[in-house]
Amino acid sequence: MAWRDAKASRVRLLLFMASIILGIAAVVSIQLFSENLTNNIQLQSKSLMGADFIIKSKQLPSANAQRLIDSLQPDASEVRFVSMIAFPKNEGTKLVRVRGLEGDFPFYGDLETTPTAAASQYQSSGGALVDATLLLQYSIKPGDSIKIGEITLPIAGALQAIPGNNAISSSVAPLVVIPNRFIEATELLQFGSRREYQFFYQQPEVDLERLEERLEPRLELEDAGLDTHISTSKRLGRRYENVGSFLNLTAFIALLLGCVGIASSVNIYIKEKIKAIAVLKCLGASRKQSFLIFLIQIAGIGLLGGFIGTALGIGLQELFPYLLKEFFPFDLQISITAQPILMGIFLGLVMLVLFALLPLLRTWYVSPLEVLRFSGTTFTESKKARYMAIGILVLFLYGFSFWLLKDALFALAFILGVLVTFAVLAGIATLSMKLVKKYFPKGAHFTTRQSLLNLFRPNNQTVVLLVAIGLGTFLISTLYFTKDILLDKTELGQTSQSANLITLDVQPDQIGEVAATFKTNDLPVIDNIPLVTMRMHSIKNELVNTLRIDSTTQVKEWILNHEFRTTYRSELINSEEIIEGEWVASQQEGKVVQISISDNLAEDAQVGVGDVIVFNVQGVQMETVVTSIRKVDWANLQLNFSIVFPKGVLENAPQFNVLTTYAATEEKSAGLQRDLVSKFPNVSVIDLRQVYTVVEGILDKVSWVINFMAFFSILTGIIVLIGSVRTSKYQRIKESVLLRTLGAKNKQILSITALEYIFLGVLGSLVGIILALFSSFLLAVFVFEEAFVPSFIPFLVFIPGISLLVLAIGLSNIREVLKSSPLEVLRKTN
Repeated sequence: MAWRDAKASRVRLLLFMASIILGIAAVVSIQLFSENLTNNIQLQSKSLMGADFIIKSKQLPSANAQRLIDSLQPDASEVRFVSMIAFPKNEGTKLVRVRGLEGDFPFYGDLETTPTAAASQYQSSGGALVDATLLLQYSIKPGDSIKIGEITLPIAGALQAIPGNNAISSSVAPLVVIPNRFIEATELLQFGSRREYQFFYQQPEVDLERLEERLEPRLELEDAGLDTHISTSKRLGRRYENVGSFLNLTAFIALLLGCVGIASSVNIYIKEKIKAIAVLKCLGASRKQSFLIFLIQIAGIGLLGGFIGTALGIGLQELFPYLLKEFFPFDLQISITAQPILMGIFLGLVMLVLFALLPLLRTWYVSPLEVLRFSGTTFTESKKARYMAIGILVLFLYGFSFWLLKDALFALAFILGVLVTFAVLAGIATLSMKLVKKYFPKGAHFTTRQSLLNLFRPNNQTVVLLVAIGLGTFLISTLYFTKDILLDKTELGQTSQSANLITLDVQPDQIGEVAATFKTNDLPVIDNIPLVTMRMHSIKNELVNTLRIDSTTQVKEWILNHEFRTTYRSELINSEEIIEGEWVASQQEGKVVQISISDNLAEDAQVGVGDVIVFNVQGVQMETVVTSIRKVDWANLQLNFSIVFPKGVLENAPQFNVLTTYAATEEKSAGLQRDLVSKFPNVSVIDLRQVYTVVEGILDKVSWVINFMAFFSILTGIIVLIGSVRTSKYQRIKESVLLRTLGAKNKQILSITALEYIFLGVLGSLVGIILALFSSFLLAVFVFEEAFVPSFIPFLVFIPGISLLVLAIGLSNIREVLKSSPLEVLRKTN
């Protein structure tokens, strides 16, 4: 009976199936991708690092640290830092990351260069390996020269790839690799210069977990650290977990949307089968038999939909390495595993049955007397059975969300958020029907009255259509608004008061000449900021060395190991505000040194106003007291500081300066950089416009990926929309035939249908955008802490676009009525 009835209703059942195929495809493709990513990270962890383990230090290793490093017999070493370089051939300049290598690094993975021989010969030939993209940008080729500080080296080859490097960091500061023996001759490592020393080890037989446990505490005491390829693998895995969770949830929402459409469509489908079920019961069919007939139908299309969706997901996951290649430091190798495939088939079956369970319960309570009744239903469903079905559904959704997120609280928040969103959309749809019914315009034109009447007539699709349209529009619009918030947050003000060029590592004896160079290039000095480096010696009378080995401390690890760059000034800047205590402009004689710290530092160091911190300033201990805590907008692209001293304290401390200016054109910027590199090789210049371009490019890539995933939701919504509209096709046909029989013209029937679906399309898309505005406003205020200025794109594109789509689907339902005679149509539908 299930098979026979399914053949008669195959078009509608196929639409049910289509509603979940895309959701299953999205879930399966992302699950396969996540598994492949995890496996690739584990397999390639050595190649990503280039060694078995590395010892790092952000300063020249102390005597004790050097003894530890030497005792393990390093196989290679390097010093890395950021600096300006120049190409003598065309006077091009660029901020780069320099790695001075010594030894046969990497031990795992490949140092890829063009020509290939440059990777093995650059050490002996004394040449430089330069980022391939940088060479293309400046029309430089191997054989030309590069000036690094006070030395000029031949370019041995174009650098394509090296372990420990990625595309995003290379976009900001491309990589240049030179032999370590030339580093001293560059004269770039001066006081205050940021540098990092790394020592590489190839010792595959070493127990890395035991080594880390034994060596890490001793290295931390010497301001050094240990990194193993195992810890790198774990760290990378955690970094991409959030991306995977977000993509999983987006796919899950698409699946939920499809299932909601199915629940509504099955509800209409079962309503139309009430008479047939009553006839079956008159002929002796039991409750169980009538229930199983339709349960088998739903389970069958769920199983088939699971197979099709899984097959589609296998194909789709091949796209993700291409879409996300910019974010991975390795080439992703794709393979097929069994778990996501089995999960996709299981989801198709279980999700479809669970969401169809409530409508299916109606078949259990149908009375044989229904066959004699002409309208309405008198049977009542069991509230206990209904609540049990709802409880099973919610528990399953929570369990699946927990499996995706691996966090009980997040899973609960997600389910509650989904339920609230669906409830708001359904509530607005119900309210709209009540308002139209209450204020029904009886004096309006016939076609207008009839179209509005259709919104609350029996078997109407107002709720499911508004939910499908609204949720899809909500997702896409939220993505657009959020992207705008992020871009606005990083936007640079193009005024002469906003610095867009920052010169770093200016030594005290160079300030006058650097300022004169600014003036020569007709550029103003906007800021001259002194920087003093220091470390924390003790926090609230507890030594930092003691806190490092205290497993119970609440102080964050970075606080204990960080070398702070601090400044001194008498006033706040526009990215700061005092949230606790009082700002001290200048130090008063006879008092403990008073400092202001940022709110994140106060939280991570577990200190507040009145607490004492002792700093080690170039070997001299300085006791300070926190007198104020500042809220700092770190997203503001200007120089912000965690620790600010008042005037009258650090003026005589060893320091260097940062000078900023505003260059209106790229030509002005390039001219200044050329002059500074030729006169002051140690000075680095950061062009914030280039940084902004990179940030914007990254955000564009991220938003593109997110939009691609949200496309599954909107496409699923469209299919649900088609399915929901087509489900009520026969009811609409009968109504239209009756109208034609009573004398209605084709134009009137078209107008009635068009007005109804335009109302649904406009209302659904408008509600979705309004919800997106509200959620984006909350994100802007509470997450990004920014003013929210919405984009007009969703209003201009989605409202008319979706309304026209809904209209086209609705009008396609009545083509048969308009082309045929009323009697012919009635014969076909009965």
